[in-house]
Amino acid sequence: MGRFRDALAAPGLSALAEVKRRSPSAGDLRPTADPAALAPAFECAGAAAVSVLVDARFGGDVADLAAARSASQIPLLAKGFFREPQELLALREGGADAVLLLLRDLDDAQTAALMQEAAELGLDALVEAHDAQELDRAVRLGADPIGINARDLTTFHIDRSAQLELVARAPRDRVVVAESGITSRAQGAAAELAGADAILVGSALMRARDPAAKLRELISRPLVKVCGLTRSDDVDVAAEAGADLAGFILAEESPRRANEVLPVPETMLSVAVFVGEPLDDLADLVQLYPRENGHRGRDGVLLRGGEPVATVVDLPWQQSDYGHLDRAATTDGRVVLAGGLDSENVRAAIDRVQPWAVDASSRLEVAPGIKHHARVRAYVAAAR
Repeated sequence: MGRFRDALAAPGLSALAEVKRRSPSAGDLRPTADPAALAPAFECAGAAAVSVLVDARFGGDVADLAAARSASQIPLLAKGFFREPQELLALREGGADAVLLLLRDLDDAQTAALMQEAAELGLDALVEAHDAQELDRAVRLGADPIGINARDLTTFHIDRSAQLELVARAPRDRVVVAESGITSRAQGAAAELAGADAILVGSALMRARDPAAKLRELISRPLVKVCGLTRSDDVDVAAEAGADLAGFILAEESPRRANEVLPVPETMLSVAVFVGEPLDDLADLVQLYPRENGHRGRDGVLLRGGEPVATVVDLPWQQSDYGHLDRAATTDGRVVLAGGLDSENVRAAIDRVQPWAVDASSRLEVAPGIKHHARVRAYVAAAR
């Protein structure tokens, strides 16, 4: 495997930032996009690699690839509609480290021939699937990395739910890239929790006033959770403040129990919080605590589709612990840090623990389940 694949396989969620001037579905995005300026800017913003459209339908050509290579050492993906092995030599000479192969347009024999040619040229091949049949083909062909596109390239319709289920099905020994339709940190996190190693982001960056700043925003951690929500207007305030996760406590014994999981905008993921046993719910994620002595146990687990994806490191029930942050800092894997957080202490806690997410509830309230809007805004701003 080459350096493109290895860059995407780095720990955490990697980003493949895309340079494209226009889109057949959306028209002009950034007609004056300069790959020589954008590639190093994306590298500084944390991109693991850069995708460059080299197809005229997207306003690009191979010269854009060469321009990006002249200004940056970051791994480059040449993105286009390639069908013949001889096309790949010009891409390598232009500075590509990898090429995109679309299973929609290629049969297995064509794909295998292109993968073989890419390997001989020292190029990785990002083999893209859109549906379950194409994913099975990619796996059978030995593709690594595998791209899973949320956008149907025939209708241009985006189906993130179907994409996430395919990401979850993909073998964990392959590098998996979730492509298209990611405009918020929460959407990237949803792909990450489903099993994606990386996200490919193009249109959202090209539309942004500052593409590099937008990329930095999308991959920044920790995520910010506001929990104990019971009212739609409190959800709205949390979303407007920039929170990523909205928590709804459904445990019977909680004084801030919600009647249901309320709708959240696309910029957020909903989290149903249970003690003991989870019940059926319509949330994106479940936060589950054991029940001990009639109340929640200390630590919990974050679940996606019933599978653990993070550890919730919390304080003991109605108690403090001076070693709380040290314990959280030494917990392996993704950590959701909870317990006594607010605008005054969350930044120091983040600096100490480096968690995947932070979670606050009671200190943001005027009464159980009723949020103080200024405190919510201050907490989110401090966490950022």
